[in-house]
Amino acid sequence: MIAFPSIDATPALLVDRAVLDGNIARMATSARERGLDVRPHTKTHKCIEIAHLQLSAGARGLTVATVSEAEAFAQAGFDDIFIAYPLWVDAARGARLQALSETVQLTVGVDSAVGARTLADHCDTSIGVLVEIDSGHHRTGVAPEQAGVVASEAHALGLNVLGVFTFPGHSYGPGLPHVAAAEESEALAVAAAALRDAGIDPVVISGGSSPTALIETPSVATELRPGVYVFGDAQQLELDSVTEADIALTALATVVSARGEVVVLDSGSKTLGADRASWATGYGRILGEPDARITALSEHHATVEWPNTSTRPDLGQRVRVIPNHVCNTVNLADELIVTDGRHADAVVDRWRVAARGCNT
Repeated sequence: MIAFPSIDATPALLVDRAVLDGNIARMATSARERGLDVRPHTKTHKCIEIAHLQLSAGARGLTVATVSEAEAFAQAGFDDIFIAYPLWVDAARGARLQALSETVQLTVGVDSAVGARTLADHCDTSIGVLVEIDSGHHRTGVAPEQAGVVASEAHALGLNVLGVFTFPGHSYGPGLPHVAAAEESEALAVAAAALRDAGIDPVVISGGSSPTALIETPSVATELRPGVYVFGDAQQLELDSVTEADIALTALATVVSARGEVVVLDSGSKTLGADRASWATGYGRILGEPDARITALSEHHATVEWPNTSTRPDLGQRVRVIPNHVCNTVNLADELIVTDGRHADAVVDRWRVAARGCNT
């Protein structure tokens, strides 16, 4: 029998509603028990319905990566949004931020005095500001001890400095989540102290990534901003941040070729995305087949090494792929097909990827 016969064509992205709900509830409970707010990063799901589920579970507000993502969620009625990015604000982007600030409680990131100046030049200074610090990822953000300097310069421009934020992205590596969580905790403490020394009360101290968000490290943080936790993916499996039972999103794919220990699926890079970290064992996994790995991706082909030939699917059969990096996968899709994992193959809803392609 073909899997999910009510789905006419593959590839298609499936979301198991029961697993999704469980993931949202687990993060909400963990944060609440530690006295932390959750401000989930919506760049993972880009979906209005999932954002509503997160707020219903107690999330304080939403995190986005771009102004256009903020616009998409604001248009849907969400009214507390943080753009976790050191924006470079010109007149056009400033006008968009100003319009957003008139309908939502808007906060943005800065990591330099020059960046703060561009914000102040083009926007109303009532927009909230968080100073980004580098807690070990070495991408953006100032050194924690310099946070007070940037905060003071932003405050002098009339900006409403609310605190600091960081992304412990160096948690993405085998054995690194606990190390990154500890370094994040120390960096946030230093940065918060630097703001207090500058006479600015850090009301918001924001951190967290999906690999670190459930680690109970003592911290001065007031909120977490995980994103991938709602779905899980193959990277999180390799980091031991989730188990296969926590995987809520898979790509339904059809076997188009099969020879020996090699299976080819119709879910290529235009479905899954092409991310593969240097430490990853493949471009994705197969749900229920822990030893199978996607070893190569073309635009419309996924080549799978399937060592257990006794379970190898035949031509025309459908399998469920666990993407490497689920954020990229969702951004390539128009909709998420919602299933009820308690009833085999039951499709219960379809959710539009409302913020797909919102990259500006």
